[in-house]
Amino acid sequence: MVGMGRVTGIIMVVASILICLVAGAFLASGVATHRLSISAALLGLVLALPAVLILGGVGGYIALRGHREAVEFAEVEKEKQVLNMVLTQGQVRISDIALEMNAPRDQVEDWIRDLVGKQLFSGAVNWKDGILYSREASQLKADQKCPNCGAQLELVGKGVVECPYCGTQVFLSS
Repeated sequence: MVGMGRVTGIIMVVASILICLVAGAFLASGVATHRLSISAALLGLVLALPAVLILGGVGGYIALRGHREAVEFAEVEKEKQVLNMVLTQGQVRISDIALEMNAPRDQVEDWIRDLVGKQLFSGAVNWKDGILYSREASQLKADQKCPNCGAQLELVGKGVVECPYCGTQVFLSS
């Protein structure tokens, strides 16, 4: 479950604080009632401190890592939403995606590039006009026509064909 690492880490940090408070109160009460000497209380504190620090440190690390995982999961969900929009509509404007997702256009373009880099999206992107075209990888061939202007496409890199006239890039996944 997403976010459980963060919750577990916070619980561990709170537990370390509680252990520290309980141990401190126990040792202080022992000194106050003269059942414990100050040197014995200090020894007890020194013995309890490593356990408290380890528990708190590990809890803090787990909480931070859980937070980072939650942020990454949220980013993946946004990319998944972009991909679903393109696949269901077939053709969608980047500005429409940005508007619907309440995200800046630059962020949407980064999500698209990340999806292409992960080979999760194969289709055409006309960056100039800001239009995404969804296609199955089996339908895309380097000798096909541009989905935007109809011109002959040219290979420009691994898995990428581009229209020399309008600049639309078509991404092929392997």
